Amino acid sequence: QVHVAESGGGSVQTGGSLKLTCVVSGDRYSRYCIGWFRQAPGKEREGVAILDTSKGRTDYATSVKTRFTIFQDTAENTFNLQMNSLKPEDTGMYYCTPDPALYGGDCSISRPDFFRYWGQGSQVTVSS
Repeated sequence: QVHVAESGGGSVQTGGSLKLTCVVSGDRYSRYCIGWFRQAPGKEREGVAILDTSKGRTDYATSVKTRFTIFQDTAENTFNLQMNSLKPEDTGMYYCTPDPALYGGDCSISRPDFFRYWGQGSQVTVSS
């Protein structure tokens, strides 16, 4: 079983920055497909960024490309989402989801249904 815990959310003004951190515990694997997804009230969950740790491949939603960076901190053993130039439309609950069994095209921001392990989420609120 894989356990996930997110942290680092908060409230910022437009243009501010936050770094979300994802800690994975329980069963350990040598590689993961890491997904960050978000959900705003009344909206569907949407993919923000993914990282395939075995290849270093990343992908981002168009709306966050150039502003967000997903990366692995091997020293801290965490998976992070650095968010810069935040906008009110970035407001939502952010979820980290690591899955050791997703490869290639299955490791995708378009397929939240493929990911099996989800944290409780971390709230991000951006005010104008």
